[in-house]
Amino acid sequence: MKVLFIVPYVPNLIRVRPYNLIRHLSTLGHQVHVLTIWSNEQEREDVERLRQQCDHVQAVYLPRWRSLLNSLKAVPGTEPLQAAYCWQEQLLALAKDIPADVIHVEHLRGARYGLHLQNWQAKLKAYTPIVWDSVDCISLLFRQAAAQSKRLVSRWMTQFEVGRTERYEGELVNQFDRVLVTSPADKKALQVLQPNSSAVIEILPNGVDLDYFELDPSEAREPATLVISGKMSYHANVTMVMNFVHNILPRITARCPEVKLWIVGKDPTSAIRALADNPAITVTGTVTDIRPYLRRATIAVAPIAYGVGIQNKVLEAMGCGTPMVSTSQAVSALEAWPGRDVLVADHAEEFADKVVELLGDPQRQRQLGQAGRRYVEAQHNWARITTRLEGIYHGVTVRV
Repeated sequence: MKVLFIVPYVPNLIRVRPYNLIRHLSTLGHQVHVLTIWSNEQEREDVERLRQQCDHVQAVYLPRWRSLLNSLKAVPGTEPLQAAYCWQEQLLALAKDIPADVIHVEHLRGARYGLHLQNWQAKLKAYTPIVWDSVDCISLLFRQAAAQSKRLVSRWMTQFEVGRTERYEGELVNQFDRVLVTSPADKKALQVLQPNSSAVIEILPNGVDLDYFELDPSEAREPATLVISGKMSYHANVTMVMNFVHNILPRITARCPEVKLWIVGKDPTSAIRALADNPAITVTGTVTDIRPYLRRATIAVAPIAYGVGIQNKVLEAMGCGTPMVSTSQAVSALEAWPGRDVLVADHAEEFADKVVELLGDPQRQRQLGQAGRRYVEAQHNWARITTRLEGIYHGVTVRV
């Protein structure tokens, strides 16, 4: 099958969903042609690595100033700024020249390309099915962020965007041959936006690269060391880190003063960088490989207050056999068993209690880490997930 895969950011080891779907579709023998956008030299290097994974990759340059201009132009209208942010006419022109059996368009930022291709096909009286991978329900995320984000600018932007995004997502649900999301909560949220729709929304969860995020018994774990990971400019992660450091960590250190915290992830905000003034806290910024931090930490923590979809940071830690303590929000899209695969707590005192108890019980650490690894092996294998996507493609290519 010939698959045209349009993704409005370069797939890489951080943007794991498109990267692994593309990689495994190619492994299954499909001809995958990727169209994407790059904005800086790191992304340009990621394009070259992506070319090793599939048949064809074409990447168009979109400078950040152009993305900001796209968004500014959208302000007087009714479309969300997200929908305009990654628009690049050159990419659309390339898409029109690529023959495909199915077109896969990812994220709200990519949906406009799918809509334009539909209109273009209608004028030509042609038909190629289009699958829109929404990934998450963005308006659901914005509603949560508007109420809970610790960053004033994030609250303001999400309040501005939420109504536009709800209308836009509600309209998009009816526009494509299939709509994909990562979790039941995101599916339900999209259905609420368009309650009378007959659109087919399917759940395609995220996975974890089990060969990359693997167990390494030779790497010894640091004593009394916690790791918290994610992109540290993302508002939900900033809120998570600040809440943990100010409300949970003091309750832990009161009983375990030797505890250290690693905050691992790219682009930390100034508020997060300032946390490193505490000698017990390390803020790494961008790292070339997150696995040593996950494998050496005693416990991974994910005290997420709000979010949508599947939290890759949780899957990656579990893949490395690192015992995980999280909020229920962080694992709401997973079928993991609280108490067996992961420890779950939603209040600061309870969260601290579970961390302290686990720090003092090495046997429980091993059991929890092994159970987490078994869970991701069974439920979040990218090869199996891509086989499900393959079935979805076959379903839409047979017109009724």
